[in-house]
Amino acid sequence: MRVASNPAQLPSIGMPPLRIALILLGASLPISLALNNLLLAILSLGLLFNARAVWQIAAHNPVARAAWLLFGALLLAACYGATPWRAAFGYLSKYDGLAFVPLFMLLLSRETTRRWAQYAFLAAMGLTLLLSYLVGLELLPAQHWMDQNSTPDNPVIFLSHIAQNDMMAVATFLALLQLRQAVSIRMRAMWGVYAGLALVNVLFLVPGRTGYLIMLVLLGWFIWTTLVRYLSQRGMACDWRHGAGVLLVLCGLVVAAYFASPRLNERVSMVAAELQAWQPNHGESSSTGQRLDFYYNTLQIVQQQPWFGVGTGGFETAFAKQILGTQVVKNSNPHNEYLMITLQSGVIGLALMLYLFYSAWRYAPQLDTPFAQDAARGLVLAYLVNCMFNCALRDHADGLLFAYMTAVLFANLKPALSSVEGAAKRG
Repeated sequence: MRVASNPAQLPSIGMPPLRIALILLGASLPISLALNNLLLAILSLGLLFNARAVWQIAAHNPVARAAWLLFGALLLAACYGATPWRAAFGYLSKYDGLAFVPLFMLLLSRETTRRWAQYAFLAAMGLTLLLSYLVGLELLPAQHWMDQNSTPDNPVIFLSHIAQNDMMAVATFLALLQLRQAVSIRMRAMWGVYAGLALVNVLFLVPGRTGYLIMLVLLGWFIWTTLVRYLSQRGMACDWRHGAGVLLVLCGLVVAAYFASPRLNERVSMVAAELQAWQPNHGESSSTGQRLDFYYNTLQIVQQQPWFGVGTGGFETAFAKQILGTQVVKNSNPHNEYLMITLQSGVIGLALMLYLFYSAWRYAPQLDTPFAQDAARGLVLAYLVNCMFNCALRDHADGLLFAYMTAVLFANLKPALSSVEGAAKRG
């Protein structure tokens, strides 16, 4: 049997409408959960009618394969445990972004489509940014279609303050990479203004602590990669002194932001005080204390069933049983994806999650542009941080963004194309 030598040439049905739907998904990602689900339903038809092409991409693209392996572990975990099958498979759907990665890659086989998909997301974040400033500066009152918690002191628009800050940090990083590669003064100015306004929005307007950390890590990565590429062009290599310099710059930025932003100062000081006051299972009322209770009790459950976990969707039941007789509040997730995956599918699931991040990091240098290489590793760093404080692959917006940007960046991965071409020759 002959195998197509390029994903763009794979036999496929309804590609133009599906590509349009995928680009629209990038625009709706930070805006509308309902529209996201509608577009995913349309794209599901592409999964059904292009199953052979999607399977081939999953088989030969190592990043797509890793995403499917993690989804497969959660699928298997949905078949055991105390959670009824209907509820377990309903919970599994929260991770459906992982299942869509190969289909997204099929639809993104053309460079033009990948570019429009990325611009669609950045445009949606630009709209979010504009509205956030209008609300924050009290030029526009919070509207009924905005997040219910939107106020001038918390100018969130379509998503929660956590999700908006996480996504805005990623958008800031992508804008900085666009600025670095821009040739014309006009484009540099546009991307520079976008990145500057987005950075200020993350650090000073919207109080999302995870976003602060993601932004710090991505800024460090941007400075480091820019320095490495600058020195490489001049025949020089980076050493420990350059690394120390980058760390000093980051420390300086942290100190400056801490003293320049009363809100950031207050949030950091509050976390430090809450950490110091925390005692296990004493029913802490603070946000930090509650999260620590979630982590502590989830680890106790993991220790009881380390290998295969309690099954997909089994967190709430297992957690309620674990905290019985304590003052800890019930919750639907531990606010940590590493713990959530491990609790549901055991250390096997955790290993596959780490393998997904490892695969993306490993194959990023083999992408065809410096932008894609640095963006791909930046995405990994962002989610390594995000998953420490949120269930970032389970949460709809964050999880779908990871799947979407992974496909945008890795759809044209060279090793995957070489494997497909090798399969074609053997056929």
